Amino acid sequence: MRHLYLNGAWQSSASGESIDVVNPATEEIIDRVPAGAPADVDAAVAAARAAFPAWSRTASAERGKILAAAAELLRERSDQIARIIATDMGAPYGVAMKVQTLMPAGVLASYAQMAETYAFEGGQVGNSRIFREPVGVVAAITPWNYPLHQIICKVGPALAAGCTVVLKPSEVAPLAAFALAGIFDEVGLPAGVFNMVSGHGPVVGEALAAHPDVDMVSFTGSTKAGRRVAALAAETVKRVALELGGKSASLVLPDADLPVATKVTVANAFLNSGQTCSAWSRMIVHRDQYDEVVGLAVEAARKYTVGDPFDEMTRLGPLVSAAQRDRVIRYINRGQEEGARLVSGGTDRPLDRGFYVEPTVFAGVEPGMVIEQEEIFGPVLTIIPYTRGEDEAVAIANDTPYGLAGAVWAGSEEHGVSVARRLRTGQVAVNGGQFNMRAPFGGYKQSGLGRELGEFGLEEYLEIKAVQL
Repeated sequence: MRHLYLNGAWQSSASGESIDVVNPATEEIIDRVPAGAPADVDAAVAAARAAFPAWSRTASAERGKILAAAAELLRERSDQIARIIATDMGAPYGVAMKVQTLMPAGVLASYAQMAETYAFEGGQVGNSRIFREPVGVVAAITPWNYPLHQIICKVGPALAAGCTVVLKPSEVAPLAAFALAGIFDEVGLPAGVFNMVSGHGPVVGEALAAHPDVDMVSFTGSTKAGRRVAALAAETVKRVALELGGKSASLVLPDADLPVATKVTVANAFLNSGQTCSAWSRMIVHRDQYDEVVGLAVEAARKYTVGDPFDEMTRLGPLVSAAQRDRVIRYINRGQEEGARLVSGGTDRPLDRGFYVEPTVFAGVEPGMVIEQEEIFGPVLTIIPYTRGEDEAVAIANDTPYGLAGAVWAGSEEHGVSVARRLRTGQVAVNGGQFNMRAPFGGYKQSGLGRELGEFGLEEYLEIKAVQL
């Protein structure tokens, strides 16, 4: 069994208990990690609290050098770590390399650079000097769907800001977190600056969120769990950052390039087997073009070969667990019960073993259906028609509890941007605009609080002080 990383050393858990790590493609146990206990959380927080004064006073350029060394080592080990991610959460190797490993390495490098260049001394306002200082001890609670990227999006800016960290990775796909802890240890991050306690959310996560010596909790996961984290954190008035669910729309206007819009929307909806909080899982199309787009979507979906994450032909790996597969199957059944038309995919098992679901497309979806409103977190695309013009299309796009991401497809960039401004969501891609790892990422409404990535992400971990002269 693995060990926890506490105060610069690998240590056994106080619980003595373990959690099986399962390969979702084979259903085999591949490793075991500690099921951390509240006593482990206390030890980790104490180490982070003790390390905070010295780390917060370390020159920001020096912090940046350590993070740059970690980013470089992460790149050097990208093949090894991508294979770990492909094995314990099921992403196809190419996705595990490009999106799940190299992108986080780039994000960490960006925070290494920011640590050296950001204006922590923020200038002067009248007779006051403005300073930006680290918030303190940060609890980072991260999910299984992007098991390294979501860690880096929290730990990178927190360490760059001068905070110390206790990480609770997902127990479902935890192995990349252990690899990262090893990298931080090798590059000489001082003891106690970064700590890691694996375990179950209701035990380790809740203990961190409620801990009186934690100054901030940054959580990524379901909206339901986010509410619980916020409630626990409120007891000690912690700062809270939440990156939660989504039900993002890809809005196709009549003057758009339909084949391109459909191909890219399907790709986005099925990325990471649909286990992406910002997935464009709803496609909103004018009634006059609806049948054509449905046909194009079915054609595109059928090209997503389901299979072994290490097979070069695979475009869709397994879902992360049996529980997640069963959840997605229930939604597919619910969609059919509601009267939506299953035009591709379904509930049949595509392979004899592994937690696989076929790439699925629903047509005949009406606003208000459960599959149109709730986050499915699987390879399921719903296509919704509109008839009365842009106002109706925008209203449908905005009519969910979420507001994380989305897309607009239009005949011109200007037209696309004007509609994008009307969407109540944190990020919008116009005509396939590429993801920018330095742009702020986060949501409106029940998609969360705060932002990750870039300077906006760094500033989540900073307090603002005015010194009057």
